[in-house]
Amino acid sequence: MQAHLGTFRFVVWLAKHAGHVLVFSGTLLVFTGPWTWDTPWILMTLIVLFCSLFFLARAFSPTLRKFDDEACDKVELARKLQRAVWIYLGLLMIMLWFMVGKPYLWF
Repeated sequence: MQAHLGTFRFVVWLAKHAGHVLVFSGTLLVFTGPWTWDTPWILMTLIVLFCSLFFLARAFSPTLRKFDDEACDKVELARKLQRAVWIYLGLLMIMLWFMVGKPYLWF
């Protein structure tokens, strides 16, 4: 169990820091590309990005810390982590759709 938790903690850490690359490269693309900050798909991507950052901080770290407590139900914590992973993947897919599809949502 500890090996799996160590791997999961590393992946959460990696996802947090990979977001820095996403923000930096996105900022460079806005400054050098044809889009402005008020482009609808950029605004929606930023909104979903900030929601996913908040979700990432609140969903994984506290649950992972509870695994060290012997009184907690490990099966329930694993279910909670599995559900959080699927929600986070959904948020990432929404961001990816905005960045690749570039939908025109309003005028």
